[in-house]
Amino acid sequence: MKLKLQLVRDGEIIFEMPLSPGDWPRKQLEKEFNAFEEHFHRFSKMFDALSNETRMRMMRRLVEEEDRTMSFADFMRDLDLNPKIVWENSKKLRDSGFLEKTSRGQYTCSEFGQTAFLTMSLALRRLMELLEEMENF
Repeated sequence: MKLKLQLVRDGEIIFEMPLSPGDWPRKQLEKEFNAFEEHFHRFSKMFDALSNETRMRMMRRLVEEEDRTMSFADFMRDLDLNPKIVWENSKKLRDSGFLEKTSRGQYTCSEFGQTAFLTMSLALRRLMELLEEMENF
C-alpha cells in the first residue's frame, strides 16, 4: 500500500507527499532532508513550544474561544494556573509565534499559531494512528 499525504484547497491538490522513503526519487528525498536540516531550528522551536502540557492546554483554550483571545486572568482561572506559570508559558508561546499580546494582559492566537497547533495536535495524531494501523497489518 502506497500511502501519501495530501494538502487540498478548494478541491485542488496543492501538495502531495509519499510517506514511504522507497516511494521518493533518491535525489528528491536528499533535497527534502537537506531543506529540513536548514529549517531545523524553526521546527525545533515549534515542537518545543507545544511539548509542554500547560502550553498545549493554553493553545487549546485559545483555539476554542470564538475570537481566539483570552486574558492573563482567564488562563489563571480556566486552567487553574498561577501567575508565574501563565507568564512563563505565554512568553514561550509568543517567542515561537503561537501567541500575540494584543494589549495589557490580553493574548490572541496568531494565524500561524492556529494552523500550527491544529496541524501538530490533530493531523499528526491522526497520521500516527494510521501509521500504527499499517504496522499491525
